[in-house]
Amino acid sequence: MSKSILNSLLSIGQQTRTSARQLAVLSTAERDRAIECIAQALEKDAEAILAANKADCLAADIAPALFARLKLDADKLAAGIAGVQDVAKLADPIGQMQIKRELDTDLILERVSCPVGVLGVIFEARPDAVIQIVSLAIKSGNGVILKGGQEALQSCTQLVKTIKEGLKNSAVSPEVVQLLTTREEIRSLLELDKYVDLIIPRGSNSFVQYVQENTKIPVLGHAEGICHLYVDRQVDIKSAIEICIDAKVQYPAACNAVETILVHENIAAEFLPSAVAALQSAGVVVRLDQASHKILGDTKITLATEADWDTEYSDLIVSIGLVASLEEAIEHINIHGSRHTEGILTSDAKAAEVFMADVDAAGVFHNCSLRFADGFRYGFGAEVGISTQKMPPRGPVGLEGLVTYKYRLHGQGQVVATYAGKSPKSFTHRDLI
Repeated sequence: MSKSILNSLLSIGQQTRTSARQLAVLSTAERDRAIECIAQALEKDAEAILAANKADCLAADIAPALFARLKLDADKLAAGIAGVQDVAKLADPIGQMQIKRELDTDLILERVSCPVGVLGVIFEARPDAVIQIVSLAIKSGNGVILKGGQEALQSCTQLVKTIKEGLKNSAVSPEVVQLLTTREEIRSLLELDKYVDLIIPRGSNSFVQYVQENTKIPVLGHAEGICHLYVDRQVDIKSAIEICIDAKVQYPAACNAVETILVHENIAAEFLPSAVAALQSAGVVVRLDQASHKILGDTKITLATEADWDTEYSDLIVSIGLVASLEEAIEHINIHGSRHTEGILTSDAKAAEVFMADVDAAGVFHNCSLRFADGFRYGFGAEVGISTQKMPPRGPVGLEGLVTYKYRLHGQGQVVATYAGKSPKSFTHRDLI
């Protein structure tokens, strides 16, 4: 790592930290006004943004799944702008009184939500993530340093330029948003523990692990999505097939797309022929385990290997396996899943209850598509990513995942000695809210 890169990152870190502190004390109205200015700027510069993205797409030599994430058409940009406007409408996450407790007369403890500080977000070649991340960061009073995939460099550069221009019409300093443009800067970013308060890496498990092993900064991991649908023995087959199609085909590159479909063996003979035919008609490559392959008797369909159960295809590919019971399905998911989003398709309420209690994942769904696992669809306005870790925040991370809290104690000259020793005074510990 060159000294010049490190010095440049130190300067960026200092600027972002200073701007973030100024942002944190602005009113709700001032932050909402800044978000609206960003939306207006994005609308104004739509043509330039789409042109930059077109240039990225023409130069890209990447897998189809990554290309789908990279491409930013007019509809996706419009949806992103709508998401920005939705964030402005959300309740202010800063200054929320979580605890107000009387410890004793005139000794009042408060726990109040506040910004994290400065976020460092490293994400894949997905330019629309810039829009979501920045709007959430400003709403929650945080500065943000962005590093997108190299394939989206021109798109991200134009987006950040537009966002900064929009912020000039608000009380928020444009320096609250920074963009890194080279891979070499990632290592320097991970060393900015004096200026960056949270790192959010969005990528493979190996990349998230690399980040965790090379920084002192807390890490909120957004890793791969190996997601399952389990088709139980009591199920509406027509509805189950429609859900499987949506979960795979609607956006196969998404981390919440289904990668493995597990089918109860009692319903396999009835479900598999129609389901596989529907998937293939939708352009999906199907891989079958031995048991399901035997039922269909189609030698043209590829057999699934052990590696398939641990693969995030991010493409129009799905593996199908048979299970003898609900318990076997749960065990398979807990072994091979990535703790992202898992679903059960069943008319048996008890089976659904057991599944949703026993499956270890950030999201567990009953009789609906896995594609609903999304911050916008959850009403968060947008998301900075989907966390698969056990500690909160978990699942789609919106505003609530970007704030922390502080304890404030108001007194009138009290000292601890009064409440200690041989005849200590008692605390009242009375909640006021």
